[in-house]
Amino acid sequence: MEPTSSVTTNSASGAAASWYVRTVIFYVVLAMITLVWFIPSFTIGLLLPLKARNFFVMGIPCRAAIFALRWICGVRYEVEGKENIPHDGRGYVLLSKHQSTWETFFLPTLITPHVQVVKKELFYLPLFGWMLNLIHPIFIDRSKRTGAMKQVLTQGADRLESGIHVLVFPEGTRVPPGKRKTFSKGGAMLASKSGADVIAIAHNSGEYWPNNSWVKRPGTIHVVISPAFPSADLTSAQLAEQTENWINEQTDRISTVSFNGELVQNDTSGKRF
Repeated sequence: MEPTSSVTTNSASGAAASWYVRTVIFYVVLAMITLVWFIPSFTIGLLLPLKARNFFVMGIPCRAAIFALRWICGVRYEVEGKENIPHDGRGYVLLSKHQSTWETFFLPTLITPHVQVVKKELFYLPLFGWMLNLIHPIFIDRSKRTGAMKQVLTQGADRLESGIHVLVFPEGTRVPPGKRKTFSKGGAMLASKSGADVIAIAHNSGEYWPNNSWVKRPGTIHVVISPAFPSADLTSAQLAEQTENWINEQTDRISTVSFNGELVQNDTSGKRF
């Protein structure tokens, strides 16, 4: 009889090999989605008003990507707090936990229309970056903090006034599960200066779309949407503190990886997709 330890090892190796193959298939499908949707984005998409273009250019292919991820890699999701998603036509500042690339695909399917504050390097990604540019995101140079902040405040206020939500990842980079990074105050400052309320978003995507590996792991990502934090009642410092505490508390509650006390100091985003 084969030893139990050997059977367990073989089973684990087989599962890892399956994840690898499924991930390869997923990326092939993702590339096909991008290629197929590129031409409609630059023809039909350009003719649409900005809000409708937002969903057409990013919302539809992102839905296809999330669907493919579920059925190919077994990565599902559950959303708590759907009743808190705004539908009143106003622009909100969305402050989200950032653990992986998953949320950049998922959030355009959940809260629309919105634009992201993103690093300028994404503009140069073939096809994807060009499509992203069609919805007028806020590209920033993270090496120039003062200039980046001015861009966020100026362009962000313009989007909010148009009824378009602005998504900010206040950690500024992808932070692995079990770790934290001090939040930047930019999103809270934008909310305070523009008078927009804040919606906070917590999740544990990094447990299934890990930042330190391109292989996806099957499981259910939990997402929590907060009630609105009213900017009129709080200073930007208070708003930043309350939303950071809420996101960290909710992330700890839904995660299988406990916070280990480590604070990330540098950019951990790496080059993995």
